[in-house]
Amino acid sequence: MKKVLVTGGCGYIGSHTIIDLIDNGFEVISVDNNVNSDLKALRGIQSITDKLVKNYTIDLCDLEKTRKIFSNDKIDGVIHFAALKSVGESVFEPIRYFHNNLNSLLNILTCCKEFGVDNLIFSSSCSVYGNAKDLPVTELTPFEHAECPYARTKQMGENIIEDFCVPNKEFKAILLRYFNPAGAHESGLIGEAPSNKASNLVPVITETAIGKRESMTVFGNDYGTRDGSCIRDYIHVMDLANAHTKAIQYLLGDENQQNCEVYNLGIGEGVTVLEAINAFEKVTGQKLNYTIGERRAGDVEAIYANLNKAEQNLGWKPSRNIEDIMKSAWIWEKNRTETVLQS
Repeated sequence: MKKVLVTGGCGYIGSHTIIDLIDNGFEVISVDNNVNSDLKALRGIQSITDKLVKNYTIDLCDLEKTRKIFSNDKIDGVIHFAALKSVGESVFEPIRYFHNNLNSLLNILTCCKEFGVDNLIFSSSCSVYGNAKDLPVTELTPFEHAECPYARTKQMGENIIEDFCVPNKEFKAILLRYFNPAGAHESGLIGEAPSNKASNLVPVITETAIGKRESMTVFGNDYGTRDGSCIRDYIHVMDLANAHTKAIQYLLGDENQQNCEVYNLGIGEGVTVLEAINAFEKVTGQKLNYTIGERRAGDVEAIYANLNKAEQNLGWKPSRNIEDIMKSAWIWEKNRTETVLQS
């Protein structure tokens, strides 16, 4: 059984990916400093999979503590999610984002080299494209100016890995540029639950609908889109999780031809913020209290993916749409709210 280290394993995408890895026969180790996550995710994973996942509660910016993980376990591959990810926060705290996101990556790569771990999946982002001139974006779409420090850390992270792969020919990496993960596991036992205030659209919608927020704000309705609000490509988190499993299987196999490859992951369709709100209202019957506000610093106008490469090489294709996302997110929101009320 192959052993995979998932960094940020208690986080939103990391926890869902752990489930998919276990379902596909992998042994998983998690590491998470829980700055913006909760160990409760591991209990949810155990309830769903009947597996207790070993977890290290450490900061990957500490090289010596990171080394201990690699020395304690024989790791076959790493899926590196651990990073700060708030677009708005990064604009006001750029140094914190550069320090955390880049140093943690450098330490992971250092340990991979020292301990002979030759397979890495890097959690990148569609934000690397900036305000792309042509849509949908492909893996060959050039980077535009990063609209926020978070996006710049992803651009720089990709560059670091590409440079690392040049002299280390035995090392293989896949850079997964995903678009807007949303939704929750179908069981309703895990989902998006940031320790800090949610900034992603879908949890903001569900928190507003359930009464945790009095109202929500749509940041701008004067963009050059069909209804004036920003366009994003929302991908169900379990579809995204499965893409990571297929990517690590691809690396561990003999199919890949290059030691550093890039893939877009999304649904391949653009949905506006207002369309996402309408989809939520349609599938749940809940009316949202929202207002139109000013544009938010760091937001790009529109971005969505071309998925052909991931389908052809990884054998991956999303199976859920925006309505499936909203259904699962609403079930999760109700479940976690009920749990809090009962505790």
